[in-house]
Amino acid sequence: MDQKTMKENAGKAAVDALVQSGMKLGLGTGSTAITAVRYIGSLMKQGSLKDIKAIATSFQTELECEKWRIPLYSLNSSEINGGLDLTIDGADQIDREHFCVKGGGGALLLEKIAAYSSKAYAIALDETKVVDMLGVTFPVAVEILPEARVFVCAELAKLGAECILREAARKAGPVVTDNGNFLVDITFKNAPGRIYPALLEELINHIPGVMENGFFTRKGPHVFVARADGAVDVWD
Repeated sequence: MDQKTMKENAGKAAVDALVQSGMKLGLGTGSTAITAVRYIGSLMKQGSLKDIKAIATSFQTELECEKWRIPLYSLNSSEINGGLDLTIDGADQIDREHFCVKGGGGALLLEKIAAYSSKAYAIALDETKVVDMLGVTFPVAVEILPEARVFVCAELAKLGAECILREAARKAGPVVTDNGNFLVDITFKNAPGRIYPALLEELINHIPGVMENGFFTRKGPHVFVARADGAVDVWD
């Protein structure tokens, strides 16, 4: 089974297990999260789901919700009132403690706000994303104020991180997030496992100029891991 199908299986499994009519939903960003968005949209079109109120964590997700006519709100709107019933998202990596790395799609700030403001949180991904150690084989994104770039990178280096400013693929210069900030991708190849992910999340966010980082450790998610044999493992 190819990776695309595994992602679809994981996203659908999360929706079938957790999404109910009348929910306030946070909808994540990236290829796996978008499969969940499309599936929710199809269930709403069929009438199987009703009265869904959603917030989108990126322009990508917002456009997909518009295609499927999923009603969108702001987290600040009176209908949402700053809290969600459930957020469904993907992840770049996850370890056995349910700690995640996110931000490959550049939407980590709003993704974390949605996740941490939700009563329940679900991560859907394929088995290739399960790792023993975070931040080693895939970089952790850090969203920063542009003016703080040099200072933040110097402080991250003190934590053992190698820093690379993320460059745009079809635009000259750095990636600019939906919030107008830069992204620094960091890895810990020279210090694997030296610092616990939950502590790293806290330490990085204490650096002035950092808006948010891609370690997600404070909210234990329901995890749906799609395997190549077609099964989906559920971690609770």
